[in-house]
Amino acid sequence: MLWSFIAVFLSGWLYVDASYRGPTWQRWVFKPVTLLLLLLLAWQAPMFNATGYLILAGLAATLLGDALTLLPTQRMLYAIGAFFLSHLLYTLYFASQMTFSLFWPLPLILLVVGALLVAVIWTRLETFRWPILTFIGMTLVMVWLAGELYFYLPTRPNFSAFVGAALLLLGNIVWLGSHYRRRFTGDSAIAAACYFAGHFMIVRALYI
Repeated sequence: MLWSFIAVFLSGWLYVDASYRGPTWQRWVFKPVTLLLLLLLAWQAPMFNATGYLILAGLAATLLGDALTLLPTQRMLYAIGAFFLSHLLYTLYFASQMTFSLFWPLPLILLVVGALLVAVIWTRLETFRWPILTFIGMTLVMVWLAGELYFYLPTRPNFSAFVGAALLLLGNIVWLGSHYRRRFTGDSAIAAACYFAGHFMIVRALYI
């Protein structure tokens, strides 16, 4: 199984490197390859059970969203819908593992983070305002439930899942901020690193 982790790491690193300074073909090749490797890694997990299919489906939805963003005409609305579905499936996975509890500082922090993000990009969203707002809301709920799961049952798998969800949120903050407000050096590479690391940590939760 070590070789599977190494393959995911190398493929993800090649994509992140391409996002910063590499050729376009390298991004086209290694983004879907990395997600396919993550799908295979999740499928082989020793702790895989019925709810694990939610993670597989979430990765598949992410792969679809990525494919849509790579099309020449960029079906952005459909891509956002696919990413929304991915985060919804992850959220259902987290919710299936827990009995509801409330660690109140976490939703408060997430509400502040979400409000600040929306305030920064709102005027630039134009026709994508409500789809993006819905997507941000779904991402915040995903991180909230992953955090509640960890604080309710602080195990290593739950910590890995919480870190993964938080990294996906961070990647989306970087992506949305740079895309709709201001680009900066290395923004694509940072977003890609958070993106792959987030999915990897969620899959890793099936192993530990």
